[in-house]
Amino acid sequence: MKMINSKILVINGPNLNMLGLREPTIYGSKTLSDINSNIQSYASAMKLTCDFFQSNCEGEIIDKIQSVQMGYAGCIINAGAYTHYSYAIRDAIASVDKPFIEVHMSNVHAREEFRHTSVISPVCKGVIAGFGASSYLLAVSAMRDLIKL
Repeated sequence: MKMINSKILVINGPNLNMLGLREPTIYGSKTLSDINSNIQSYASAMKLTCDFFQSNCEGEIIDKIQSVQMGYAGCIINAGAYTHYSYAIRDAIASVDKPFIEVHMSNVHAREEFRHTSVISPVCKGVIAGFGASSYLLAVSAMRDLIKL
């Protein structure tokens, strides 16, 4: 009987460590720690375990993306502003043979023009945007389906 890996990684990129303080009218008042705690509880109820990683540094995010290949069933990623221009992050995701789900708390298509383009979307299984902190919970549900738990 094959054991299914039920461990997922949640990666948050630049400035997401400032949630709760940063533009609360767009991102709400929950801190990243609050959001991670909610994700952990929700995932646990779905028989998933989560690790969390946040960095403002592109290279650190790339290193963490590459770790998904050997240690995780999949990854939920909010690459922040890197979403719109980091071909290095895009290539890292493409090099890993595990599902990635792109997440944004705000509806990026209702914001500035530069946010309308994602260079990582083509290498992710899907994109969830615009539902605030609940975007992450929707991604957990989708990931559970993707890894067929």
